[in-house]
Amino acid sequence: MSGYVIVASVTLAGVLLFVVAMAVRSLVAPTVGRPVTLTTYESGVDPVGGGWAQTQVRYFIFAFLYVIFAVDAVYLFPWAFVLSSPDLGVASLVEIAVFIGIVLLGLVHAARRGLLRWI
Repeated sequence: MSGYVIVASVTLAGVLLFVVAMAVRSLVAPTVGRPVTLTTYESGVDPVGGGWAQTQVRYFIFAFLYVIFAVDAVYLFPWAFVLSSPDLGVASLVEIAVFIGIVLLGLVHAARRGLLRWI
């Protein structure tokens, strides 16, 4: 039962910290902005033209591929760290080979669909 108490207290502390931070922000932050602070700011240059622009989907695909390989690294680094342990055997090697195989299968699929081309 003490494990549940610890989890509940950490959760309560997180929610309490969030509520306190939002309350302090509402007390400290300015409420009315000057006209110059309410305008759009884009790299120090005044905005020109309309505010609507299309974003190409391929940038989202690059971001998605990056996230996939970042998650891959999250799993590979701990496995490589404990690789020298005598308790790990053939089963661990097979598991990581399957994991890398699935990630490579996704990479081959992305390459075949032409998602890795820059132009």
